[in-house]
Amino acid sequence: MYDQNKLNDLKDSLEKWEETSLQKALASLPERQGQFITTSSEPINRLYTPLDVADLDYAADLGHPGEYPYTRGVHPTLHRSKLWTMRMFAGFGTAEETNARFKYLLDQGQTGLSVAFDLATLMGYDTDQPEALGEFGKCGVAVSSLKDMEILFDGIPLDKVSTSMTINSPAAIIWAMYIAAAENKGVRPDQLRGTIQNDILKEFIAQKEFIFPPEPSMRLVVDTMEFGAQKVPQWNTISISGYHIREAGSTAAQELAFTLGDGLEYVRWGIARGMDVDEFAPRLSFFFNAHNDFFEEIAKYRAARRIWAREMRETFGAKNPRSWLLRFHTQTAGVSLTAQQPENNVVRVAIQALAAVLGGTQSLHTNSLDEALALPSEHAVTIALRTQQIIAEESGVTNTVDPLGGSFFVEAQTDRIEAQAYEYFRRVEELGGVIPAIEKGFFQSEISDAAYRYQREIDAGVRRIVGVNAYEEKKPLTIPILEMDPRGYDRQVARLSEVRKTRDNGRVGQTLDRLRIACQGTENTMPYLMEAVHAYAALGEIIGVMKEVFGTYEEPNWI
Repeated sequence: MYDQNKLNDLKDSLEKWEETSLQKALASLPERQGQFITTSSEPINRLYTPLDVADLDYAADLGHPGEYPYTRGVHPTLHRSKLWTMRMFAGFGTAEETNARFKYLLDQGQTGLSVAFDLATLMGYDTDQPEALGEFGKCGVAVSSLKDMEILFDGIPLDKVSTSMTINSPAAIIWAMYIAAAENKGVRPDQLRGTIQNDILKEFIAQKEFIFPPEPSMRLVVDTMEFGAQKVPQWNTISISGYHIREAGSTAAQELAFTLGDGLEYVRWGIARGMDVDEFAPRLSFFFNAHNDFFEEIAKYRAARRIWAREMRETFGAKNPRSWLLRFHTQTAGVSLTAQQPENNVVRVAIQALAAVLGGTQSLHTNSLDEALALPSEHAVTIALRTQQIIAEESGVTNTVDPLGGSFFVEAQTDRIEAQAYEYFRRVEELGGVIPAIEKGFFQSEISDAAYRYQREIDAGVRRIVGVNAYEEKKPLTIPILEMDPRGYDRQVARLSEVRKTRDNGRVGQTLDRLRIACQGTENTMPYLMEAVHAYAALGEIIGVMKEVFGTYEEPNWI
């Protein structure tokens, strides 16, 4: 893209600038002490010029928005035509409480729903099981049966609202409950739009909410991919998630590499099932973190689109251009929020959200200022939603597509993150692939090392966090904290007991027996899960049957 003679002239000019103007400036005003590094501890040069992107090929490396390799965005007009989906993550206590929060957010201008489940649900336990004691409703809503799902979405038009659900090991069961709740309201599966996270590889790598061993867990993911392609064509059956990898302490490049590596592994498993790549790849979606380093995050998203498009077209031979598109949801970085001076989190979230928008996100959740202390209050979540709306309506950043494209700094960072991602792909391949690398603790140790380095930089004062190790205050907290219904647990347990008394328990037993046989064989389990949830089998009962067949997973000790 650049003439070599002009690059040589620029190099000479740059050297002269360093010897004269720069040296004179440094003599009178030295640069600040400390390291100039990204959030991922990557060094940042003083200045970026065409010399840093001398090999850039516009057609091959950038292209136009909406065209291969999609570095500049998956849509030609991006947010000029349609704003991103404002999808605030919500869930606490009972289904009734969360249903009220959903309706409040929709009234405030939210354009999509996103469900947070409590830890018991995430781990496949019913609220009244001993293992769930003390976890009811604390990090999300409790869903133990189809009855809870019906209440959760009561009064919400499921044929008109897109719903995202953050659930992994029990994802197939929870999705079956959602489909069944819609069918009971007269909404067909092919009318439903939304996403289940369903990214079990990420659980083994970072978040650790796994139940079954890797192979049967992957089988269940592919079952949802196959069932979705046949019955729920508008649904994204996996949201391949880097978010939790980053929250565990990874660098931006590790988040990108491990997430795309997981995505490519799901593609391999789908093809091994006998599906054509273009049958399921258009419904794969991604979920990324938006951390504090504004430019590094934007570069990460741009590199992600380019890598995915190339791998899908060239490695897997996908012919449908929709299979090449990396569509992603973004959430601002929960790990960056501080309990100290929590009002400062509003600023952090705004910067992170702006990076996501400039990076071309299709969907966005903005964290609330109080999330380092508790689940978001109504006041805090409204500010978080308004942050998105101000960016959309007042900032002007939606007026043009990829406004930072062509920036020497951004393009150099994009190339750097892409190269680091491919180096990780190579290392994982040498270990035998994603699952062998998980079993050897490779991903886990890489993330642990990065998290340790980041914390050491804070402890040493190299990295300054406002309100934590810089500009500290001793003022007491004054922000309101969310309070849940203290009788919610009793109501939830009573509802589950009533479900067990009034359902046809003979039918429940029959559906669970059929599910057990399906798990023992090779059939797709989704039709059997649909039968069981329609009979009001509880989550823990279904998981119990699957544990009998698949067993449970215990992480090896690599130390």
